[in-house]
Amino acid sequence: MKIGNVELKSKYVLAPMAGFTEVAFRSICMEAGAGLTTTEMVSAKGLIYGSENTEELLRFEANESPKAVQLFSNEADIIADAVMHPSIQNFDIIDINMGCPVPKIVKNGMGSALLREPLIASKVVESCVKHTKKPVTVKMRVGIEGMTINFVDFAKLMQDSGASAITVHGRTREQMYMGEADWEKIDKIAKNVTIPVFGNGDINNAKTAIEKINSTSCQGLSIGRGALGNPWIFGELCGKPYEKTPMEVIQKHLDIMLKYYPAKIVYPAMRKHFSYYIRYKRNSKVLRDLINRAENYDEILELLKKAFE
Repeated sequence: MKIGNVELKSKYVLAPMAGFTEVAFRSICMEAGAGLTTTEMVSAKGLIYGSENTEELLRFEANESPKAVQLFSNEADIIADAVMHPSIQNFDIIDINMGCPVPKIVKNGMGSALLREPLIASKVVESCVKHTKKPVTVKMRVGIEGMTINFVDFAKLMQDSGASAITVHGRTREQMYMGEADWEKIDKIAKNVTIPVFGNGDINNAKTAIEKINSTSCQGLSIGRGALGNPWIFGELCGKPYEKTPMEVIQKHLDIMLKYYPAKIVYPAMRKHFSYYIRYKRNSKVLRDLINRAENYDEILELLKKAFE
């Protein structure tokens, strides 16, 4: 399938997740069969003003293609400058975040706050489209706190503003990541726009993914937490099993991280990924506690090897 003029490797893509979809995990998921990867959420303003942390989020491996960068902003002029920034030019798609529920983002009028400001949201997308030849996409939710937005009209407006595709998370801002995603609303959006819609929410395994793609009008699925510790899900869905063993994947994950970051940062940061890699192992809670208390990586590696023997 295509988003604008960009051909995806499959209709199952990796969702951006703050703190998880760093360069190493994205590269692994692409190798496993993800049709598209997207960076963690990047501040358009931070990019323009040269934030070191922002530049780190834009790292990528050679195998990561096609790839998208996700920006957040509620200012049309800022987004215009951001999409023309040199660091963005290596990405294939620009994704605009209108779904982040985190209070510090929302209180500044960005992320899911844009759902209640459709005209501002429209101007952001129009400005982005005007200043880049790359396809522009939008990530949205189906509602916000205390009220229900006309999510279909909002999606149509994003389409009319120039978006080439929409990803819909089936929760409201108020739900954060709790409760169940409303796939009926996702499906309703997919039925009422002509651009590709990627459904997102509660896709925890390949069986659920296949059920969602077969029971809705979504052209694709955006898989987030279901891929954590489980990049194999993309191989299952694409019919090309990812042959690497868990220990091979963990070692590769670590090796890529060490290319870009010092060990004193990598090892603590990897603990959250280890928790997902082992979550279905027997006594995973005990094992997670042992990993968190381990004093060095050799000790962690031995614990993991024993777990996967």
